[in-house]
Amino acid sequence: MTDMDPKDETENRAPEAANDTEDSLQALQAEMAELKDRMLRALAEAENTRKRAEREKSDALQYGTTKFARDMLTVADNLKRALDHFPAEARAKADDAVKAVLEGVEATARGLQATLSRHGVKRIEAEGARFDPHFHQAVAEVPAEGKEPGTVMSVIQDGYIIADRLLRPAMVTVARADADASQKPN
Repeated sequence: MTDMDPKDETENRAPEAANDTEDSLQALQAEMAELKDRMLRALAEAENTRKRAEREKSDALQYGTTKFARDMLTVADNLKRALDHFPAEARAKADDAVKAVLEGVEATARGLQATLSRHGVKRIEAEGARFDPHFHQAVAEVPAEGKEPGTVMSVIQDGYIIADRLLRPAMVTVARADADASQKPN
């Protein structure tokens, strides 16, 4: 057995202990970095979930009535048709009871339009506008002297938007290019 000096033994252990301490420190720092990364990811996910919930709530408020509004457009169309099929001269000759019914139908149509408007449903102003396939559905092209081709000539069925989304396109007739004008040389 050799007698070792206790001082030599401590000196031999010191580098080992320093290496163990440094390894432990590096392991703790790596673990801390991993936990910090996981925490930041969890916070980001929570923030994304909060923003998504806010967006869904906003969409539900703006567009939640879409199906109901689309169904109510049929009622608005029928009220408009009823009024359009009663010409002004017939109204002038009608008795007071018929005039009262017509006034009631007009008031109902105005009330329905006001209610739709309060809920973000607005009629598309199409007549005289440039044809836009995002808002209009062309059902026919018609000759139109003096009008630029692609101009909406008449509206067959009103179109509507809800907030910024199309609810129903306007069914329209569109001015076509005159065949004679298109064949003329420049």
